[in-house]
Amino acid sequence: MIHYNLTCENGHAFEGWFSSSDDYSRQVSARLITCPTCNSASVTKQLMAPSVSTARKKEARQALVMDQAQKETITKLREMVKSIRENAEDVGERFPEEARKIHYGEADQRGLIGKASREEAIALLEEGIEVAPLPVLPDDTN
Repeated sequence: MIHYNLTCENGHAFEGWFSSSDDYSRQVSARLITCPTCNSASVTKQLMAPSVSTARKKEARQALVMDQAQKETITKLREMVKSIRENAEDVGERFPEEARKIHYGEADQRGLIGKASREEAIALLEEGIEVAPLPVLPDDTN
């Protein structure tokens, strides 16, 4: 996992953890990262000092290791995401359009997955269309 110090356009500082720098870039481009203080999606990385390994840092990292219950939860989440993907139609960028068709009875009821911007997801929710993002889980190697 990669840790970044982030700042929104209003100067609020917060941090984020990402599976890779590409994961960070993808989430910023999709405007999925928002400031916990003002909800702004205009977010940038801040300069950070390199991490130097010390005995104290090693102890701190060991405290971050997942316990068995956390591992079981991640495993269950991974199974849930797999099941959803296997039992839903991936409509890609057409997700908002297809979700509306189903909601308003213009298409048969079925499970959908796809892509929607933050604004599109909010609009769907405001129309009473239930949507939720699939969780992004830590890599198997972490």
